[in-house]
Amino acid sequence: MALAVAAITSLLWASDHNAVICSLVRLRRLRLRIESMEPFERVYEIVEQTHEGQSAAEISDRALVSEPTARRHCKTLVNTGFAETEQDGQTTLYKRNSDRVLMSRIRELREEVNRTELLEGIKDMKIEIRRYEDRYDVVSPEELAQQLDADETEGWDDLTGWRTTRQNLAVAQTALAYDEASHQLAV
Repeated sequence: MALAVAAITSLLWASDHNAVICSLVRLRRLRLRIESMEPFERVYEIVEQTHEGQSAAEISDRALVSEPTARRHCKTLVNTGFAETEQDGQTTLYKRNSDRVLMSRIRELREEVNRTELLEGIKDMKIEIRRYEDRYDVVSPEELAQQLDADETEGWDDLTGWRTTRQNLAVAQTALAYDEASHQLAV
């Protein structure tokens, strides 16, 4: 579903006709991919990308399933710990379980990268963050967002890259700390 966000964003920011056509083609391909999935997979994909709660009706629209089907699958995801709920008046909102996603990312990183590679990646991400700070003379992506004009495409792209790098750095540092704690407990 990250593809959908990227396609929609590029469609909104497209400045020429060809870019709009390319964005529409990507959206069509994404829709075809979603339609080829089983209903549970569709709901899972939507919930997995949901940072803020969405109702079963909203999820059903995006997952191309009926509302009762979306609600049933969302309840299954909640019961297994993949999703969580919050109330908005009478409406139950569903979103991914952020803790589970974070732990999953940390676990994957620990399995795919050795300690030396992890340390090198952390160093590289810190250097990249310093470059953003120096380039824009600010200390955070939030401060940069306050300074950017709406038409500064490169600045907004850098802002997204900075936020992503900051998130990845936090995950890498947590994976390193988790790895160190695991070794200490094993001794």
